[in-house]
Amino acid sequence: MSRAERRNMIEFIEKVKGIDREQLVYMTDAEIEHIYNQTYYHYEEIAE
Repeated sequence: MSRAERRNMIEFIEKVKGIDREQLVYMTDAEIEHIYNQTYYHYEEIAE
């Protein structure tokens, strides 16, 4: 994952899920991606 992708994922998670950036910074790319996918799909279902 590129730095820009990671940054965008973290910003999305912060806004939608309300998780503090300090907690997210120390997570691995896989952990960030997992949280992002769960959050995005949940957000997408609500939007429909």
